[in-house]
Amino acid sequence: MYLTVMIGPEQQRNEVLSRLSQAVSLLEESMDFRLADGVPANIGYAISGARDGTGIASIPGGLVVRGGRVHAAGSCGFGADDGIARIVLSAMKFDPEMRCAATIRYSGRIQNVLDNMFLECCTVDRRGQAPGISTMDWGVASCCKDGVPEAIVDPGVSPDAAAIYLFGEGPGDVAGNIIMLSNRIIRIEL
Repeated sequence: MYLTVMIGPEQQRNEVLSRLSQAVSLLEESMDFRLADGVPANIGYAISGARDGTGIASIPGGLVVRGGRVHAAGSCGFGADDGIARIVLSAMKFDPEMRCAATIRYSGRIQNVLDNMFLECCTVDRRGQAPGISTMDWGVASCCKDGVPEAIVDPGVSPDAAAIYLFGEGPGDVAGNIIMLSNRIIRIEL
């Protein structure tokens, strides 16, 4: 006989915040600041079965650069960032276990390094975009038809709209890939 332990909603929310906060601390210690420089970088983590942004924890104000280092602009909280929430929710439609996502800076050189890291990557192809659908939502969905990749590269229609989205089941997975990427770009001019 197996005993199934049910976690209450409040306990699950606390666990999500705790795991996300631990990952943010790792990013503050080890993330290359250039991955967050000049972009709305953030990381979000959903409760199981999240249906809207109130079930996604992230950093209000995201990851910011001060003094050549990455810092969280605030403490992790639910409903803190609509953009990262939409990315997580789009991925969860295709795989409910992929509950964590991060946004980082895009550059062709970062994309080359990602490709060499043996991560499953997909690049958004805007030629098939339907009018009237959010570019971010459509871009994530267009790359998830055969499962959620570990990275989605969105070169955007302009440098301001370009981003890379990293996905994982939990914040430790996503932070680990960001730190691995950080270690590989140390000597690369972006």
